[in-house]
Amino acid sequence: MAAKAGPTTAPPRRTGRDRVPPHPDVRTVGLQQAMEALVDPVRRLIVRELHAARRDLACGAIDLPVGKSTATHHFHVLREAGLIRQYYVGTSRMNALRAEEFDEAFPGLLGAVVGAPEQR
Repeated sequence: MAAKAGPTTAPPRRTGRDRVPPHPDVRTVGLQQAMEALVDPVRRLIVRELHAARRDLACGAIDLPVGKSTATHHFHVLREAGLIRQYYVGTSRMNALRAEEFDEAFPGLLGAVVGAPEQR
C-alpha cells in the first residue's frame, strides 16, 4: 500500500540577506592566504578594477579573460581572503573592495598591489 503524500509546500523564499555569502573577519586571515589570493593575475585584475572604480561592481561588469565558473572561483578566493565583500542587488552579485579593513590588517600590501605595473 502506497503512503499518502501530504501537501507540498514551496521552499521558503530567500531574501537578499539570506543570499549574502559568509565573509571572514580580515583580522583572522593570515598573510599566506592574503598573498596567495593576490598572486593570481586575474584576481589582481579584479582588485585593480574595484579599486579604480571606487564603487561596488557586479561580477559581470568586470571584463575577465576567463569563463564564468573560473571567474566565480576567483571571486570566492578573494572573498575568503577578506579582500572583497559580496552581496546581491536583485539578481546581480555585487563586489566591494574591503580596502580599509584589509589595509588595517596588512598595511601597505593593497596599495603595493594596485600601484604596481602588471608584468606581461
